[in-house]
Amino acid sequence: MTAVLLLSSHAIRAESPVLKVGQPAPDFSLPDQDGKTHTLADFRGKWLALYFYVKDDTPGCTEQACKFRDDISELRDLGARVVGVSVDDSDSHANFAKKYNLPFPLLADSKGETAARYGSLRGDGSMAKRNTFLIDPEGKIARIYLSASTSRNSAEVIEDLKKLKGS
Repeated sequence: MTAVLLLSSHAIRAESPVLKVGQPAPDFSLPDQDGKTHTLADFRGKWLALYFYVKDDTPGCTEQACKFRDDISELRDLGARVVGVSVDDSDSHANFAKKYNLPFPLLADSKGETAARYGSLRGDGSMAKRNTFLIDPEGKIARIYLSASTSRNSAEVIEDLKKLKGS
């Protein structure tokens, strides 16, 4: 049984793409906490901090979301939008967003397909990995933050946006 689980999780991981800076970001079409569908094209012309997180209302994910919330004005001033993605459903996202006054979309990737395209789905498919992708206005990956820090991720994105924009 253990061998089967190890082999199946290895197979899922082996299919996960290795994304690189400079390549086009994988497209997505997912509902947010209000049921509105968002696609990558919706953010064309803007910088996008697309962050994958493990689970709504857990300590680390709450810290990361609240840091993005607290920095949202500075991120918007830099021309960036923030979008969170997990495998939780829209109802769970709605409760999480309301509880912490999150002013950005939380996308419900309940099948894990988008997380998988971004190499951000855990081996068993039950949760996303904590990875963030900074996507430029043309839809290309500008920065990748693997195993992103819950306390520093938003600040890292801001620092890199300033460097990339020459501010």
